[in-house]
Amino acid sequence: MKKHLLLIANILVVVSLFAQKPSLTKAYNLFYDKDLDKAKVQIDLCTADEKLSTKAQTWLYKGNIEFFLANREYSEKQKNESYQIKYPDAPVEAFDAFEKAISINPKVEAMDMMSAQEGLKQLYPYLLVRGVDQLIAQDFAGAKATLAKGIQSYEMDTPQYPMNGDLYYYYAYASESLGKGDEAVQYYQKALDDGSQNAYVFAKLIDYYKAKGDHQNVEKTLALAKQKNPNDMSIKLLEIDFAYWNGDSAKAVSLLDQIDVHSLKTVDEMVNVANFFIKEKRYESAERLLSRANAMSPNNFVILYNLGVCTYSFSEYYFNRQNQLAIQQGSQSDIDAAKNMSEQYLQEAASYFEEARKLQPGDVNLLNTLRAIYVRQQSPKADEIDSLIKQLDK
Repeated sequence: MKKHLLLIANILVVVSLFAQKPSLTKAYNLFYDKDLDKAKVQIDLCTADEKLSTKAQTWLYKGNIEFFLANREYSEKQKNESYQIKYPDAPVEAFDAFEKAISINPKVEAMDMMSAQEGLKQLYPYLLVRGVDQLIAQDFAGAKATLAKGIQSYEMDTPQYPMNGDLYYYYAYASESLGKGDEAVQYYQKALDDGSQNAYVFAKLIDYYKAKGDHQNVEKTLALAKQKNPNDMSIKLLEIDFAYWNGDSAKAVSLLDQIDVHSLKTVDEMVNVANFFIKEKRYESAERLLSRANAMSPNNFVILYNLGVCTYSFSEYYFNRQNQLAIQQGSQSDIDAAKNMSEQYLQEAASYFEEARKLQPGDVNLLNTLRAIYVRQQSPKADEIDSLIKQLDK
């Protein structure tokens, strides 16, 4: 009985070894039967085989199998957001395999399979999706490499599905995240040339041209932005910013007054418009927007800091009002009311600045303002803040 068991075990080992033997025919048949998971296992054995890895046919099969795996994966993802991608690098592996096949034999072909050249031309949508996933995971170097392949695929021929600048935009974003600003600008421009209407692309290019003092290209880019996105709030804010930068404050204020603040939907929009109001010392308008933004995005340093700026300005207004009333011999009740309002807003400002300090404890401008508040309040906290500032100055 024991001998029989050993014999069966040996047979199973032989069968297992035989099953794992690399076979291009088996890989092709599995592909033809649309059993892509098993086809991938088999073709990976072939690409790892010393002899088969030198054949163009091996890499052509590999490219097609990976291509259709990617196609299947992303089709499933479109149908069901919760679907977990099993082969995230299939588009990249397909691209590399097609290139390898061409390097060995540019004319290699197989029945019912795409040629390597045709496969390369069709990979860019999948490479874009993979690159964006890598960006979300903050794998900027990996995303840049993937998107570079996507751009190469996209530019091989007139694309069947225009990307409207998305490939170039995400490549530029990856480059910028890696500190390659000049390269990023080139690809933001390519995104525009490819039909992008992304307000962020316009903003990045305008910032670049402003830094160079290139008024002509700033105006040209802004005009194009307005043409493509006439109702986009981001573009309207860019136009206001440009007017200030160009030294035309009157135009900036006129444009600012045209903004319907009730139509602002995002925190960024509210904060940016509030910044313009603060620039014009229209603190009440700024405070109303910032309060809305704070309700939507609590624990935001910029929002809390600017709320502190606004309420501090209210305190200053009532402090000056109190002094004016005293000089003009106003009623004591009016003087006391102004004094109470000033103290109330001063405490409110301190609270906002303290909340902001929790997020950025080393911000010197914030600490200087807090010290000034606590000096006015005759609070011992003034000495504490003063010590912190001295430590930061060392």
